[in-house]
Amino acid sequence: MAALTLRTSGWLLVLPLLGLVVVMFAGPLFNIFWLSFTDPGPGLSNYTALAERESLRRLLWVTLRICALTTLFSVVLGYCIAYAMTHAGEGARQKMLLLLLISFWISVLVRTFAWIMILGRNGLLNNGLMSAGLISAPLPFVRNELGVLIGMVHYMIPYAVLPLLGAMRAIDGRVMAASRNLGASPAQTFWRIWLPLTKPGVIAASLLVFILSLGFYVTPAILGGGKVLMVAEYISVQVLITLKWGTAAMLAVLILVSVLALLALMSRFMKLSAALGGRA
Repeated sequence: MAALTLRTSGWLLVLPLLGLVVVMFAGPLFNIFWLSFTDPGPGLSNYTALAERESLRRLLWVTLRICALTTLFSVVLGYCIAYAMTHAGEGARQKMLLLLLISFWISVLVRTFAWIMILGRNGLLNNGLMSAGLISAPLPFVRNELGVLIGMVHYMIPYAVLPLLGAMRAIDGRVMAASRNLGASPAQTFWRIWLPLTKPGVIAASLLVFILSLGFYVTPAILGGGKVLMVAEYISVQVLITLKWGTAAMLAVLILVSVLALLALMSRFMKLSAALGGRA
């Protein structure tokens, strides 16, 4: 009876905060779902537009392609960085980790404008290549998918490194030593032992980077220069300029459902707590 009373008292303490969460989060979320089915009129017209409008299909394809490429390059580069951090000395590892954490404090807007200064027609890269005589005219590094990809990969690499570093640091060094003692070459040890053991970290990093990339707004808007339109920027245009709230709500719901489906698919192969850094 005392335990039941204590449990009831605990719920009474949590209820105000739970009610606040429901009002501040679930309420607007339900409103988005409602708008996607009722604006500009009741029905599924916003969702059927995905099959009827070529522009929406192209928008989704561009978004998925850029997110997939961002995930690929971020995880590959992040894997290399995490591997180097794992095998570095303690002092060097702490310095590398500090630099990695500092990158989280730099605004995405500052990073994006820095890439404009580097990749622009009169930027450092083009001026350097022209001064070296390697090119005769500036190369188009921005206002296209290449510039967007460079900016997004640069921003996402730290998010890929952390899950990978956690997975690599959890590997028992005796396993690697046993592989070498049994005559395996460094390449065989890496491909047959190290890489499979870091698979949860690779999946977690890929999942995290892909989900964050789906909602990217600032970098595609600036480095894309209006020529590379992704879902987040398109939703902003529909809400602020064209006032097509139903279309914006439909795309927001689509992204949300896609993320939840991705997490559900992930849970069929491994525990999400392990993938996201918790205990297996």
